[in-house]
Amino acid sequence: MRTPTNSTASVNRRALLQQLGGGLGMLGAAAAMSSAERLEAGQAGTSAGPHFPPKAKRVIHLFMNGGPYQGDLFDPKPALEKYAGTRPPGADLLTERPTAGLLPSPFRFRRHGDSGLEVSELLPRLAQHADDLCVLNALHADNPNHGPALLQMNNGTIIPTRPSMGAWFLYGLGSENQNLPGYLVLCPGRPVRFSILWNSAFLPSKYQGTYINHSTIDPEKMLPHLRNGRWDSQTQRDQLDLLQQLNATHLSQRGNDSTLAARVEAMETAFRMQSEAHEAFDLQRETKATRQAYGEGHFANGCLLARRMVERGVRFVQVYYGNGQPWDTHSNHDKTTRKLCQDIDQPIAALLADLKQRGLLDETLVIWGGEFGRTPTSENGNGRDHNHHGFTMWMAGGGVRGGMTYGETDEFGFKAVADKMHVHDLHATVLHLLGLDHQRLTYRHAGRDFRLTDVFGRVVDEILA
Repeated sequence: MRTPTNSTASVNRRALLQQLGGGLGMLGAAAAMSSAERLEAGQAGTSAGPHFPPKAKRVIHLFMNGGPYQGDLFDPKPALEKYAGTRPPGADLLTERPTAGLLPSPFRFRRHGDSGLEVSELLPRLAQHADDLCVLNALHADNPNHGPALLQMNNGTIIPTRPSMGAWFLYGLGSENQNLPGYLVLCPGRPVRFSILWNSAFLPSKYQGTYINHSTIDPEKMLPHLRNGRWDSQTQRDQLDLLQQLNATHLSQRGNDSTLAARVEAMETAFRMQSEAHEAFDLQRETKATRQAYGEGHFANGCLLARRMVERGVRFVQVYYGNGQPWDTHSNHDKTTRKLCQDIDQPIAALLADLKQRGLLDETLVIWGGEFGRTPTSENGNGRDHNHHGFTMWMAGGGVRGGMTYGETDEFGFKAVADKMHVHDLHATVLHLLGLDHQRLTYRHAGRDFRLTDVFGRVVDEILA
């Protein structure tokens, strides 16, 4: 096929695309364009690779949207029994809503593993992996409201115009599988703030997350409109060859247009996904024993999908627990928390065991937590309000020390008081484990260099293996 002449280049591109037809498959407009041609066409934001040898190659983030109460799960506080119903000094911090007196947790803790890590009775299967867990008991954030807290945990700031951490991971490291998105978000519904939590903002759009509603495990429904049922592969290839030339000409005329180049690359990925995505998302290809090990339900399916994605080289997978804010227990806290923990215990334990037996845990960092925690004081009788002053997350695999806790909250579990770890510190440490210096991973926009940790953050060396 010859190179378009000036008259060909002047064809109305929108009209031509409409004439050529639809379907995600034929949108892979630059499948044949070489890396050199894409760079010459003005593509920006090419990944440079790690700054130093990484401990982890990929990340699975198990996100408990709504905010779990740390005192029920990993941070026992006996003093709550002694001072139940009172509001002594230290139990009167301001949160989103007014709360009453101290409310003890009814759930008991035991020590597990060689490390003696304390884990709640609500998580008996996960407790069997105590020696793999690095429990961070003194996280703190800047805002007690869901929207800003979700943004800070995912994007590093409460400002809704910054790239998400997954976008930064891809920008710094690139993808290991060109036939699948490098950043996947699995959620059976819509968390608060929705797609802004996995956006790329001013980074090239090829780094944004790809959202998958996995409320059904049918690949055709999880990935609608991916296959082109009208044309065979060769017909699509012929069309794409033409579109490749048109886009190359268009880019050469526009100069450095990173937005257009990123869109072209995203379309290319969509075309390539036809050959691999349905197989990757098909849980029926797993053995019956594996399916049974993970259990049933959307979160179990999300954990199993996450394992399938990381073993295929997907850089970052987020698994949101559910639609909306399921861990937001302002009332009926104890009963709801028991049910939520029943849903997550078996799948997470199976995920850790599965990664380990496949030799993937050492290079896969698993992160668990919400956007904040909950108060040790009561709301609406048996509810708990948001608490950003001190809360718990944990990590496993990927270069962190297992069988340990780091940081402490006060005697009631309200505020981080020792070895405190801000969200910026968490992000700096995760980037370090991926071989990225959070101070060097920058992107110039609007006249200044931006980074995930803004102008803050320290790598918490104490938790590194």
